Amino acid sequence: MSEQLARDRDRALALLHEWVATEALRRHAVAVEAAMRAYAVALDQDADAWGCVALLHDFDYERHPTLDRHPQDGAPVLAALGYPAWFREAILSHADHTGVPRTTPIRRHLYACDELSGFLHACGLVRPEGLEGLEPRSVRKKLKQRSFAAGVNREDVVRGADEIGRDLDEHIAFVIAALRPIAGALGLPHPG
Repeated sequence: MSEQLARDRDRALALLHEWVATEALRRHAVAVEAAMRAYAVALDQDADAWGCVALLHDFDYERHPTLDRHPQDGAPVLAALGYPAWFREAILSHADHTGVPRTTPIRRHLYACDELSGFLHACGLVRPEGLEGLEPRSVRKKLKQRSFAAGVNREDVVRGADEIGRDLDEHIAFVIAALRPIAGALGLPHPG
């Protein structure tokens, strides 16, 4: 049951909606899911598992918004629901303060996609065309503006690309391409 649950998007989405009330955090989860699914496909990994981990990586954040509680207080909830250890450990590894090492591709990619997805969403919100035509060069320029999307940890964005062994520009371009098809679901302008 637990391995099947780890790949059940409907159940993950229901849990996300049960625990997360704000549209912004729900959209963030969906953005990270899109990036993770795209990387899973590119790397011949399990897109359903990677997507569900992404959907639930911040599911407990509204109830436990501090570093002493998030994401570690969500892990026992997931365990009680039947999510396997590897699933919970992937989620725990996206936060440096938990001490769970990023030793697997799913862990490294979750970390790499988390902050960047949020930053790219912010970039899309301030552009009339959303993510269309957004280039890595422009994103890097915005990264240097500390007042823009101030909550995004720039060091995590750079370290994330490094941990998955990708050039930062390549990583940015890849995640932009993953997010474009779901721009409407993210509340961003989109063509057609």
